[in-house]
Amino acid sequence: MALGLAIMGLAASVGVGLILLIAGLEKLRHRILLPGVIANYRLLPAGLVGPAAKILPIAEIGIGGALIAGIAPLPVMMAILLLMLFGVAIAINIRRGRTQIDCGCGRSQLRHPIGWPLVARNIVLALLLVPRLWPAPSFSAIDIGTAMVGGVALYLAYLLCNSIGALIASPAAYRR
Repeated sequence: MALGLAIMGLAASVGVGLILLIAGLEKLRHRILLPGVIANYRLLPAGLVGPAAKILPIAEIGIGGALIAGIAPLPVMMAILLLMLFGVAIAINIRRGRTQIDCGCGRSQLRHPIGWPLVARNIVLALLLVPRLWPAPSFSAIDIGTAMVGGVALYLAYLLCNSIGALIASPAAYRR
């Protein structure tokens, strides 16, 4: 059982690492839009929006890369903190009634308004990382391969769920 949880934690580390790495690269790619996305949440003073927009993509890329490389526990704790921070920011805006703002989860052609499912998603991703905080047994090559495939599957499931969520929320879904 301990080995199974450790492999699951490593798979989560790879999957969340891919999520953060790609999100950070996308934020860099669309860095002109990022300050507006951050400002839209109305949580930071105006003077901190620019620095946050510069730091966030680099942090996501660094944490994501470290997770993919299997480094623990510091990158795991940072990823959990980042996921929870994003979840809290979304929850605050939902409570304020500001559900039509774009989550900023990634830059695609699909806008993704914030909602409780995104908060739940972040909590689940953070919880999946928890086993990586425990001492890990030695992994065999097959264990590592299994975790890598599981991590890629988690990343693909994340992309699929995000796309479906964005499509459901799009105005085109209401045209029939």
